[in-house]
Amino acid sequence: MSFLSRMLRHKSVEQLQSEAGRRGDFRRVLGLWQLTAIGIGGIIGVGIFVLAGQQAAMNAGPAVALSFLIAGFGSACAALCYAEFAGLIPVTGSAYTYGYAVLGEFVAWIIGWDLLLEYALVVAVVAIGWSGYVQVLLSSAGVHLPEWAQQSMSAQTMEYYLQQIFGVHGAQAIAGPSDGHRFNVIAAAVSLLVAALLTIRTEWGARFNTLVVTIKVIGVLLVVGVGAFYVHTANWTPFIPPRVVDAQGVAHFGWAGVLTGASVVFFAVFGYDTLTTAAEEAKHPQRDLPRAVLLSLAVAMVLYIAVSLVLTGITHYSHLGGDASVSDAFASIGLKWLSIAIAAAAVIGVTSVLFAFMLGAARIWFALARDGLLPAWFAHIHPRFGTPARPTVILGVFTAIVAGLLPIGEVAELVNIGTLSAFIIICTAVLVLRVRKPHVERSFRAPALAVVAPLGVLFSLLLIFGVPLSDEGGWHLIGGLPWITFERFIIWMALGCLVYFGYGMRHSKLEREQQ
Repeated sequence: MSFLSRMLRHKSVEQLQSEAGRRGDFRRVLGLWQLTAIGIGGIIGVGIFVLAGQQAAMNAGPAVALSFLIAGFGSACAALCYAEFAGLIPVTGSAYTYGYAVLGEFVAWIIGWDLLLEYALVVAVVAIGWSGYVQVLLSSAGVHLPEWAQQSMSAQTMEYYLQQIFGVHGAQAIAGPSDGHRFNVIAAAVSLLVAALLTIRTEWGARFNTLVVTIKVIGVLLVVGVGAFYVHTANWTPFIPPRVVDAQGVAHFGWAGVLTGASVVFFAVFGYDTLTTAAEEAKHPQRDLPRAVLLSLAVAMVLYIAVSLVLTGITHYSHLGGDASVSDAFASIGLKWLSIAIAAAAVIGVTSVLFAFMLGAARIWFALARDGLLPAWFAHIHPRFGTPARPTVILGVFTAIVAGLLPIGEVAELVNIGTLSAFIIICTAVLVLRVRKPHVERSFRAPALAVVAPLGVLFSLLLIFGVPLSDEGGWHLIGGLPWITFERFIIWMALGCLVYFGYGMRHSKLEREQQ
């Protein structure tokens, strides 16, 4: 077999469907509402409780609601494609498995390697935001952590220490730290606790997740229901603040800010894909997975837009830049009791996001190892708990270190490019499969796929690279992700290529079957 043929080899849809019926690696314990709760749990979290306020303050103003709407439209196109695949191929691995069936082993590896990092980083981002709300609750009770344990190092502080370790780079040394923040202890601790919960039993974690999702939705409805009475429409004027350029030459607000905000909050409007990684733990996967994908996104988008409008209506958007922006907004209008209640709901509810994405990351890792692309040691199922304990524990330690050390902005930017890349591949693959195998039975067919799939690709590309617009200065790309995000993504992908060509290609299960 030629080198190119080995990269393009794939599992047939029929083979995957057959394997899904025979596999006994996991116990089937999840019903429709538990799957939907995983989806809602994965979507609603830091996006509402942290990023909505931060992006209003930094980039979009009251138009952060439009940022969520734009990101949500692109996400909905991808969700329809995910729903079709989930009903067609109910196998653990989500986008990785779907790519393996249609586009070949190398593309599948790239997307699996990509999502492995993305899901882990989402856990870290959410853990950082969760820590901010925990500290609001602790402060209300008169408990304060030491300064070094409250937050991660700032980007400047980290650069300072790296400079001290590796020597001075450039013409000017970086100034020493101006604060005492060194490690976010609470963010690291919750990452480890969620990993422990997922290691024990999936159904225990799923029941806990359903409970906390319910509490979280009640908390969000409380924000909307009470906050609506305190909205001042003057705070929405101008709805899209005029574009400004800061001292570093970075543009904020205007339509550029709205699109930049959409790029950043995009990771807050996916999460439904995590439930598809639990396909082999669903009781009726071909029926329930497509329903759960679409239901979870629909609920989440209504709540996101409502909260964005209320939040920017009760206080000026410039006051919303903190780590606990929703609580801060209600505290600023004298509703301290509600501020504390929201912080409590956030602390309880945001754990469901940690649960959903760590579950997804561990199952993708397991799927890669089961197919031979990573060492089989990672595909071991715990004999007592019936969970992929080894990758789960490793992910817990990794996310704890990242959440403890890195600031939320640095981590959030890296998350989105990988997920958008996954959406491009899924939207392309489902369209290719419709052409290649039009008569394969599908439990759900995405409507108007010839329009929906290309739109999903287009929106993802625009959120990655920005929208080309012209003004008196010529053509410019507005929005999009910062260049540093591309650099880090390229490095991770290059490392993935080394792993695949050095190990995965030679140890793939398909390689062994074809010898």
